[in-house]
Amino acid sequence: MSEWWTYRLSDFLLFSPRTYYRLFELYNADIWPAQIATLALGVAILVLLRRGEVWRGQVVAAVLGVCWLWIAWAFHGDRYAAINWAATYVAVGFAVEGLLLVWAGLVRDRMRSPTGGQGMDRVGLAIVLFALVGQPLIGPVVGRAWSQVEIFGVAPDPTAVATLGVLLCTAGRAFWLLAALPIAWCVVTGATLWTMGSVDALVAPLVAVVCVIWRIWRQR
Repeated sequence: MSEWWTYRLSDFLLFSPRTYYRLFELYNADIWPAQIATLALGVAILVLLRRGEVWRGQVVAAVLGVCWLWIAWAFHGDRYAAINWAATYVAVGFAVEGLLLVWAGLVRDRMRSPTGGQGMDRVGLAIVLFALVGQPLIGPVVGRAWSQVEIFGVAPDPTAVATLGVLLCTAGRAFWLLAALPIAWCVVTGATLWTMGSVDALVAPLVAVVCVIWRIWRQR
């Protein structure tokens, strides 16, 4: 038996890049036109983040919570698990994050106030905007089919990135509790894409790093 240190990340990959991106293609076809609805919800989140109503955090938390729960079931549990046994455990994590968002944001109303000044709002809003518009365009830019794009609200990567942006704007003291799982997913998906040789492998991890550094700096 080979020693453990002789293994590479690619030795643990259970599927090919072609299979992975084909999974998104079939998933997008199956749930169409849900992508239009979730993009509209993403735009609504952006609008709410710029407004001052005290209930905005509750609405945004509810929307994000439902998105995380949907991805836990419809993507990770029902589809991704067919090619990756670990997706079942990831589905649990996504479900936990969805419930945490609903509990902390909707029930406990802990996503009411910005964590810092106007600069924090701008960074958070920029990250949400990137998740809605920029991130889905990366795939086609690097050569993947439009049918394989990942859309906020139904795909894990842009949803995790958008959630981090929202949390920068609203989470306050609950930031680290609510951001832990999105940050962890950014690391996991980055490692997966890196192993597959995807040129966009560092996108989600870099966003997570920016969020962490910015959050720490604003707390000083």
